Order: sequence, then structure tokens, then C-alpha cells
Amino acid sequence: MAHTTIDPNRVGIYPGTFDPVTQGHMDIIRRATRIVDRLIVGVAVNAGKGPMFSVEERCELVRESLKAAGGEVAARTEVKPFGSLLMHFAQENQSSVIVRGLRAVSDFEYEFQMAGMNARLAPDIETVFLMASDKQQFVSSRFVKEIARLGGSVTEFVPANVLRALQTKLAQEKE
Repeated sequence: MAHTTIDPNRVGIYPGTFDPVTQGHMDIIRRATRIVDRLIVGVAVNAGKGPMFSVEERCELVRESLKAAGGEVAARTEVKPFGSLLMHFAQENQSSVIVRGLRAVSDFEYEFQMAGMNARLAPDIETVFLMASDKQQFVSSRFVKEIARLGGSVTEFVPANVLRALQTKLAQEKE
């Protein structure tokens, strides 16, 4: 039987739009750092989605959220914007793992197709799915923005720095 050497410096990428980063994203980041040595949060430029926050703002919100989380998670995670094909970004960063969070069955179908296509493009990069924890299953950036725009409280769904940024952005939209 052949012995496989495990890379002691396994790099994972957790890609997303993070517009804005939520407690659900932070939960996946925390858990992903348990299975990789270094995690890169890849913030997609994704201008087609019409983001509330610029890619620079989104990167900074993730960085601030990580800093507030502290500990091993912050120490082993970095944030990088990307506008290229995910598999190219992964290869540029010597990543062997793509981490994706799943909230519901509706997420699975899309993610399953994407993982299959990614495997065709880069067969040496694995996709790992992490199920959202119970408290985070229904949290999405889209819902957070919608609730906040309609005057609801999103305090429990986003880190404190994101809450402040949302409030500021929404106040600017009203001007």
C-alpha cells in the first residue's frame, strides 16, 4: 500500500462575496481553520451582483472581524480580493482545498455543480463542504441587508464592526 505524505502547510481558500460578512461566514472561517494550516478568505470582486460594499470595504470588514475574533483563527487567516476564476486564484495561492459553507438543500445543488466543474478545471484541488451550524442556517448577506434596510435589528447576525458599517452605509443611502 502506498504511503501518502500529508502536506503540513495545507492552504485552504474560502471564497465568497461577503457583502457583508456575517456570523455564518465567521463560523465557517473558524471551523475551516481546524482543517487547514492557513486559510485565505477570497473576497470576490463580483461587481455583477451590485454589492453594497466595495471589494476594499468588504476585505476590510472581514479583516476587522477576524481581528476581533482573535486567537488562532486570526493568526492563520488572511484576506485577499480576487477577480479571476476561483481555480486560478487557488493555484496562484498554492491552495489544495476550497472550503464552502452549506446552509440548506438549495445551496447544495448549486455548490455540487460548481464543485464538479472546479474538479474538471483543477483535479488536484478538493472542495470541502461545511454545514452551517444550527444558529447560522438561515443567515445570509442578502437577508441581513434586507432586514437592515427595513429597520430590523441584525445585531445577532453580523460582527459588531459590520453592524456599524451597515448603519453608516444605510444612513448614506438615505441622504
